[in-house]
Amino acid sequence: MSTALSTPLRQELLDIFVGRATRRYGLSEINQLQHALQAAAHAEADGAPPATVLASLLHDVGHMIHQLGEDPAARGVDDVHEELGAKWLAERFGPEVSEPVRLHVAAKRYLCTTESDYFGKLAPDSVRSLELQGGLMSADELADFRAHPLHAEAVRLRRYDEEAKDPRASTPDFDHFLRHVEACRR
Repeated sequence: MSTALSTPLRQELLDIFVGRATRRYGLSEINQLQHALQAAAHAEADGAPPATVLASLLHDVGHMIHQLGEDPAARGVDDVHEELGAKWLAERFGPEVSEPVRLHVAAKRYLCTTESDYFGKLAPDSVRSLELQGGLMSADELADFRAHPLHAEAVRLRRYDEEAKDPRASTPDFDHFLRHVEACRR
């Protein structure tokens, strides 16, 4: 157990990610917690800065704090998890954590628009949600996305997100990644 992390925030994160993240992640064979741990492990292995590792761990917090039930995309509802999650994170962390999370859906749209092979890498549930999230970007949307100072970190996060769906992956535990929290606090 981490003693460097303040107890209330650590408990809040554990309540969400250990308490609520055991539901299946979309159509994949892993749950939300496994997905979060894999994304953070990919970021760490890539040498990403602590804020990006933490953003990778927490990028789908919006899926776990909304009140829309499981898999709203299957019902044709965009849960806007990136906005909800970023708002929640911005109350606790700096923009280096919250902004890549806010932009990770836009990064999916960006990559589908700018890289001819990216769409083929998407999981079926990610393809389904892409249309709900706005589909491919227009030229103006591309320019706006590229103008954001943290767009490159959002793209990195998105790539870790796509790689984080292996049911056989072995990762460090949640506390391992919480060591980055104090450095990224507001």
